[in-house]
Amino acid sequence: MATFLVQRTAPLPLDEAWRRVTAWPRHGEAVPLTRVTVTTPPPTGEGTMVVARSGLGPFSFDDPMEVTVWRPPRDGSPGLCRLEKRGRVVTGWAELEVRPGPGGRARVLWREEIRVRAVSTLFDGVVGRASRHVFGRALNRLLRQP
Repeated sequence: MATFLVQRTAPLPLDEAWRRVTAWPRHGEAVPLTRVTVTTPPPTGEGTMVVARSGLGPFSFDDPMEVTVWRPPRDGSPGLCRLEKRGRVVTGWAELEVRPGPGGRARVLWREEIRVRAVSTLFDGVVGRASRHVFGRALNRLLRQP
């Protein structure tokens, strides 16, 4: 499995950074060729199912994920969301953490372990670097746009 970590600091309060990175449909706007839907009723919490559909036409696949940890930030304490990937094509997990950063800013960490079933583990380095690049850009967009 490929693993990666993306970290960003944003001039936002913790609760606003949390809101932006856990607004699931916005991930589809931030990741190219991807649409994200929530298939369970709101509000988001443990058990929420999120599906990212990526690709073009017949070369598309679903990446279903379940929220298994949901701890929003409270009273200055960090927030953590963990998603378990439940798909046939992509497996693994992702964690989004929002914690206090320098100068009252929010520090956001996106950790992920990803396995693409049709891709040999020999390419884990390439998958990790590509994922870090794509999701780093996505995190930038999520944090910049209200």
